[in-house]
Amino acid sequence: MPRRRISFFLAKFFIVSSLLLAGTVVFALDRQPNSDYHARREALARKVGGVVVLFAPMEREGPNDLYGFRQEDNFYYLSGLTEPGAALLVAPAAEAVADKAARSYTEILFLPPRNLTQEKWTGPKLGPENPEGPGITGFDRVDDMAKLPEEVMKVTSGVRPVVYTDVASHDQTSASAEPLEFLRNVNSFLSFQDVKPMIDSLRATKDAGEVALIRKAVDASVAAHFAAFKAVKPNVNELEISALMQYEWGKRGCERPAYAPIVGSGFYSTVLHYSEDSHVMKAGDVVVIDAAGEYSMYASDITRTLPIGGHFSARQREIYDIVLGAQQAAEAAFKSGKSNMRREDPDSLYKVAYDYINTHGKDLHGEPLGKYFIHGLGHPVGLNVHDATDPDALLGPGQVFTIEPGIYIPEENLGARIEDDYYVDQDGKLIKLSAALPSKAEDVEKEMAGK
Repeated sequence: MPRRRISFFLAKFFIVSSLLLAGTVVFALDRQPNSDYHARREALARKVGGVVVLFAPMEREGPNDLYGFRQEDNFYYLSGLTEPGAALLVAPAAEAVADKAARSYTEILFLPPRNLTQEKWTGPKLGPENPEGPGITGFDRVDDMAKLPEEVMKVTSGVRPVVYTDVASHDQTSASAEPLEFLRNVNSFLSFQDVKPMIDSLRATKDAGEVALIRKAVDASVAAHFAAFKAVKPNVNELEISALMQYEWGKRGCERPAYAPIVGSGFYSTVLHYSEDSHVMKAGDVVVIDAAGEYSMYASDITRTLPIGGHFSARQREIYDIVLGAQQAAEAAFKSGKSNMRREDPDSLYKVAYDYINTHGKDLHGEPLGKYFIHGLGHPVGLNVHDATDPDALLGPGQVFTIEPGIYIPEENLGARIEDDYYVDQDGKLIKLSAALPSKAEDVEKEMAGK
């Protein structure tokens, strides 16, 4: 295929975005140092032992871009860049083989030529011709997108050269699908293997910079929950609480919710992922508020259950205290490097929480409450609210996750969930990141009363 045609095709698919002001890129996010992302790329190259090519998703053009662009998690993890349509290539050092010369560690960020018409909609871009590109982005080399096929050929070898990339699975889409098909057309001998499991295993352990960003997301979300404590009252619409919380964490630097906020009262306190948030809260009911913000791409996840009238009834307090007891039992049972959340493991923290719920209290028919705990106990938190993880890893230093037991009894219009974010420090100690937000029933009531 003529080089001119390759350049046109790739430019169509790969549009990069970065604010360019007076020759300097201003990152909108609270970004980690370039060295942190460089270290991740080197770690991935060592882990894979082969060539990695990854593509950022495209930005919707013009007035159709109504909701803004969010970078794909893995691309951001490896680059710290929010540019739509960019691509990266990483290859480990290699010894000379046959007609292939020895190669040192290689990393390249590919950018297409600037599109001045499109920049009227999306703002100034960083182009591949900018000599400051490596210093701005932290990549060893920044080049034109049209050179991507050529560079892939240079660093692959063998009768059936392999590229590790984002291969779409049966239930997932991939930003790499069309670009990879184009690469296959350029070189039909190329084969692709999925790199996501190897990136997932790296992402499972957070570095200090990531934990600091998650703390900021948590702190902003805690402030939003405090505001909700004061605003929850009879005859207030659930949507008003959701809007208030988004304002509170937004003014503290969160760019968006980490997930669709859940503000479910009465019967809807028993609906796990209720997100309509459109009912008027009634005295005598409880409201489950599962809502948190995302700070510089990093999520938080917090849930509290509040009595709408300001005080729990005896039955509501009973169920609430059982849920809190289950969370505290799981905290007490945690052992760094030994604990896990798996339902099927008899020694898991899930089993600890389930057994607590199932041996405390009864439903209206005298049956144990375990059957009303219908979800898992927790999940990893990071660049995604249900973050990437190594399914075989035990909970240990550097991991961030939730502990969130719950009881949901539709017959009684009564649901209760308490969810907090936790971090395991380098000494193996379990740290509750959201500890500043009250969870004991009496403390919740005092906070709601302004005491």
